[in-house]
Amino acid sequence: MKGIILHGGHGTRLRPLTHTGPKQLLPIANKPMSQYCLESLRDAGIKDIAIIIGGTGSNKVQEYYGNGEKFGVKISYVFQDSPRGIAHAIRLCKEFVNGEKVVVFLGDNILKKSIADYVKKFNDSNASASILLCEVDNPTQFGIADVKDGVIKKIMEKPKNPPTNLAVTGIYLLTDTIFDIIDRLKPSWRNEYEITDALQMLLEEGHKIVYNTVTDYWKDTGTPHDIIHANHVILNDMKPYFDGTKEENVTISGNIMVGAGTVIKNGSKIIGPVIIGQNCKIGPNSTIGPNISIGYDSKISGCNIENSIIMSGCDINGDFTIKDSIIAFNCEIKKSDTLSKIFLLGEGTKISL
Repeated sequence: MKGIILHGGHGTRLRPLTHTGPKQLLPIANKPMSQYCLESLRDAGIKDIAIIIGGTGSNKVQEYYGNGEKFGVKISYVFQDSPRGIAHAIRLCKEFVNGEKVVVFLGDNILKKSIADYVKKFNDSNASASILLCEVDNPTQFGIADVKDGVIKKIMEKPKNPPTNLAVTGIYLLTDTIFDIIDRLKPSWRNEYEITDALQMLLEEGHKIVYNTVTDYWKDTGTPHDIIHANHVILNDMKPYFDGTKEENVTISGNIMVGAGTVIKNGSKIIGPVIIGQNCKIGPNSTIGPNISIGYDSKISGCNIENSIIMSGCDINGDFTIKDSIIAFNCEIKKSDTLSKIFLLGEGTKISL
């Protein structure tokens, strides 16, 4: 069985964070979100993986993942010239799939539960496709499955009047039957080849589609709020460690992960869940947490930060509060007066307040 990770798209809802690179490389708990997808495939025994790239920062994807050796997989890259839909991206991988079954994982989907059981059940079945469904509060924003008596009756993309609240997650288990369907697919009103339309055609032509319902955590991280929420959930589940050092008069509580070379300086308070990468300087007199990720080589002094993601190489100094924010790589914020702000800063931003 093979794997496909979709790593393209423009990430317009996450600008300016995505002006310099793909959204799937944005970190959650100090790890690119697409790495969770790759590890999920690997841990289910799928080691031959194609990553579909295209758009801003595609080279960064290749630089990070390489040939996959350091992640215990083999990676091929497939280029998509423009975002023309999930089904179009899958069709580009026909030669790579080469007649095998395949798991397609959207690179901005976070699923806590292992997919190993889903993969085994699909491998042992005669179904043409298996999809994962999850109950959502806003079904008009997703592809939706109409399920009656345990059978999928219809699959539709973002319906105005959804018959259920069962969203089709971004994880699809498919046979190579899907390629014939996609070849006959017509573009949607968005001028994209929709995977939901392809699945519906499978149903209409008598192919068997089975499903599983995800009751554990699943998130399509399409907005800053989604990313911050996923960050919080992942942090809560991490095993604590402290490989750095701390000075006197430092208070630490909750689930804390601190990398080697990081110093927590005098008068600082760390309230978990918090992860701090290697070689950071935190403090003096800073309060960090709860729900914070701080990347590598960052300096934070004198401020309070909560419910936020601070990426690597940042320098934040001053008497102020940052909350509900995402601050990209190598940003600088400095301020002497007290204030409270929400930031969504692209890479390399410098702010003096």
